[in-house]
Parts: sequence; C-alpha cells; structure tokens
Amino acid sequence: MGISGYGSVRTAADIHFDGVKTFSATLAPRRSELGEKVTEWMAENSNVEIVDTVVTQSSDKAFHCISITLFFRMT
Repeated sequence: MGISGYGSVRTAADIHFDGVKTFSATLAPRRSELGEKVTEWMAENSNVEIVDTVVTQSSDKAFHCISITLFFRMT
C-alpha cells in the first residue's frame, strides 16, 4: 500500500535479512569518504545481497553525522 506521492510503505516484517552493517562519520573528510568505504565493504563481502539501505543525517550545533545502514542477506 502506498501513501500518495511517497511511494510504498514497508515494515521490518516485509524485509527478510540476515545482517546489518552501519557506516557513519561526523568529520567532513570522513563523510566524503563514506561512499568509498561502503563500496569497499561490498566488494570484500561479495557473498551478501543488499536488500535495503537507509541513509540517516543527524546534527547538533557543532557536528553533522551521516550514517549509511545496509541490510543484507547471505547468498
């Protein structure tokens, strides 16, 4: 079932996964390298299938944090 204009709505029960891997960074140089870190991990773990990805941004007055969470299934 979809919400008008927002695509489909899924719950955790809809996603079958074996594990979760989270990458996060707060410092700007580390945030800019985050995509490469994810790509590197995926290349080193070719036995997994990514079934969902969540990107989260949080911040306060001093810091900005980006997190990339991968939900995966073993193949």
